[in-house]
Order: sequence, then structure tokens, then C-alpha cells
Amino acid sequence: MRKRFGYLAVFLFLAVPLFAQREGGAHPSPGGRYIPEHGPAPAVRPEEHPMPHPAPQHEEHPAPTQHPSFRDQSGHPEAPHVHPDGKWVGHETGPNDVHYHLDHPWEHGHFTGGFGRDHVWRLQGGNRERFWFSGFYFSVAPWDYAYCDGWLWDSDDIVVYEDPDHVGWYLAYNVRLGTYVHVMFLG
Repeated sequence: MRKRFGYLAVFLFLAVPLFAQREGGAHPSPGGRYIPEHGPAPAVRPEEHPMPHPAPQHEEHPAPTQHPSFRDQSGHPEAPHVHPDGKWVGHETGPNDVHYHLDHPWEHGHFTGGFGRDHVWRLQGGNRERFWFSGFYFSVAPWDYAYCDGWLWDSDDIVVYEDPDHVGWYLAYNVRLGTYVHVMFLG
């Protein structure tokens, strides 16, 4: 009988920190890495009825072809990432970002495996053009290729979030690196 109480006491002693981690704003994964509670908020949009823009005088300004810097603090990655306070760095471009325009959004259907920190998926193979886990297949947005160079396609844990701004895209958050990329569901 004493042995059973001893095992129970050890179990409760070890289990209390696991339950305590769920409280508060930062939510570490079982390995102690941060996982955002939810995806980003929609980007701030202009007023519903903006002032009309004057016609361009000489030349249009094309979309930038160089990636912006996301290293917002010393020690932070040079890729879109999430702060422990829930701020999604790099997700401010809004719904008109040409880098994430799709002529046929959702052409392969919608991902139904589950979103958010309660659904951590282990990558099982592939590369940025096509990767998979648990029978679900995705591809990374070409504009985001540089941001997933360090991903381990056969072992990293990721969490999928819905993208509130870019129709047809999801956000795949790499738990090990704390970075994310736009991904398309392939079926």
C-alpha cells in the first residue's frame, strides 16, 4: 500500500508543472519550446472608404523583390517569427500582398487536421515544395522558401494556424526554430 502512495506522490509531483505550464500567456511545448496560443490577428486595414488616390505621375512602384528584415531584436531570427507575448513578426502586409496571391485558392480543399497549439504535428518527409505529416500534404509559398532553409523535414514539430489575411494559405509554425512560413494545403 505504501508503495502505491509513493508512486502516486511521485506522479503528482511530476504532473503539477505540466498543468502549471498551461496557465498564463506563454505556452511551451512538452520540450519546453514556445507555441503560440493562436494565429495572428488580421493586419490593420485602411478605412472602409479611403480617399481616392491621385493618378500616378510617371511610374508605378512595383512590389519589392527583396525580403525585408525580420530581426527585430538582437538574437531573433532573420525570418518571420512569433514573440512570447503573441506578436507575429512579419505578418503585417495585409490581404493585398502580391507574394501570397492565388488564382485558385483552396483548389485542393481545406486542411481539417486541427489548428493551434493543441495540434502539434511531426514532419515526416519531403522538402519545401512538398512535405507531409499524418497523411496531409503541403507546400511552402515560394516567397517564403528562404525562411525554411533550416527546417528538418523528417523530424521537426510544426503547428498549423489559419491565415486571416491571405486566402488559400495557412501558417506553419516551426516549434524548434520559433519561425513560420505560409503553406498551401495539397490534400
